[in-house]
Amino acid sequence: MHGNATPTAANETQSDSARVPTRHRQLKISEIFHSLQGESSRVGLPTVFVRLTGCPLRCVWCDTEYAFHGGQWMDFEAITNEIRRHETPYVCVTGGEPLAQKRCPALLDELVQHGFQVSLETAGALPIEGINPAVKIIMDLKAPGSGESARNRWQNIDHLKPADEVKFVIADETDYRWSVEQLHRHALADRCQVLFSPVAGELPPQQLAEWVLRDHLPVRFQLQLHKIIWNDTRGK
Repeated sequence: MHGNATPTAANETQSDSARVPTRHRQLKISEIFHSLQGESSRVGLPTVFVRLTGCPLRCVWCDTEYAFHGGQWMDFEAITNEIRRHETPYVCVTGGEPLAQKRCPALLDELVQHGFQVSLETAGALPIEGINPAVKIIMDLKAPGSGESARNRWQNIDHLKPADEVKFVIADETDYRWSVEQLHRHALADRCQVLFSPVAGELPPQQLAEWVLRDHLPVRFQLQLHKIIWNDTRGK
């Protein structure tokens, strides 16, 4: 998940969204920006990123902490108009954790209805059942090095579609061995595409690549393209 561009104000989660009952078609947005998709099977495609405010997790290697708070309310029409301005069919709804805002699935439905090719980046700690089947779900499974592996919602695996993707972000050999165990235990490669990524600055990419090749894993190795091109510049 990457960053910069639009709003700022307080955060809505599943627990506090009921306090604004009149805002049925609004979400709290951290930023909307146009960039190249840096991860997943859509890597390299010009994409509009809609970053929602808020996240219940605190992964130690998180690179979007600025999205935990702030943001501004935007209605679905304003979000859609901003996306259209960038003239690309690809939209990625991300965070933070976008599913922490209970109206996120309604926005996904609307974007699909408008003809966009929509992906959802989610940390895997909140339910994914009921998400529009036309949406490509990119779901993390948090390895021990994240500090949040206890938050994995394993029931989500049963709701993955062949078009979805599971991502492991790997900080060290312990994370790698854990990820390989989950890959085999849950037959993830038979369900959908599986992505292995090194934590930037923690695990040398060459090391992870060598482990994947040595163990003949049915996974896609990936680096974060946006970080290679723009480092950690927000809005890119």
